Amino acid sequence: MLIPEIAYAGAAVAAGAMTWAVRGRSACVFGASVHRGPRDHKAIALTFDDGPSESTPQLLDVLDGEGARCTFFQVGRNVERLPEIAKSVLARGHEIGNHTYSHAPLYLRPAQFIADEIFLAQDVMYKVTGLAPSLFRAPYGARWFGLRRVQEHFGLLGVMWTVIARDWKLDAQGIHQRIKRGVENGAIICLHDGREVQPNPEIRATIEAVKRLVPELRERGFELVTVSDLLCPKASSNA
Repeated sequence: MLIPEIAYAGAAVAAGAMTWAVRGRSACVFGASVHRGPRDHKAIALTFDDGPSESTPQLLDVLDGEGARCTFFQVGRNVERLPEIAKSVLARGHEIGNHTYSHAPLYLRPAQFIADEIFLAQDVMYKVTGLAPSLFRAPYGARWFGLRRVQEHFGLLGVMWTVIARDWKLDAQGIHQRIKRGVENGAIICLHDGREVQPNPEIRATIEAVKRLVPELRERGFELVTVSDLLCPKASSNA
């Protein structure tokens, strides 16, 4: 009875390959994507998803105090709700990226749904900030069929991460230690300044962890730059 065993093994391999294509940090099956920058430059990109939120200005104050420039993957509905905060992210020297309009998962969705989510986010972010993002991060880091075409249409580069902080569930100490263990040249770190589309989300642990982390990274000689500057040090999409 080898045939059923072979069929089962083949199905398992196929399922594993699909899981990697959808969630793998280095996967580019559904569109061009990066998860880290060059290893030969002592720089790191801190990124923040799900904002803007009511607490984003407090986080911006912490980053300003250390001269850190970061990338914020914003949700269109949050940009509509808090336009002045969305604009302040750019005004204070940071970069913005597209994190869809409603933060709905893209996997198992039709291509038109994916296109609408990305288009609506691009549209509202351009109307509010005057800038159309060139970077995209899928909610939950999960990509799907149809995404490549939309990314190419809008000129978007997908951005995954080297380390994800799990700051929606860990306390400040846990976030801090998790990031410290993964820090290396060219790392892209994923944190959150919002919680999907929730108003007034609780992000105090993230802010406290960033307060501890950023000075330590500076002391270790790391530059804290946007994703665009990490990938191409002589150019930035928000220059």
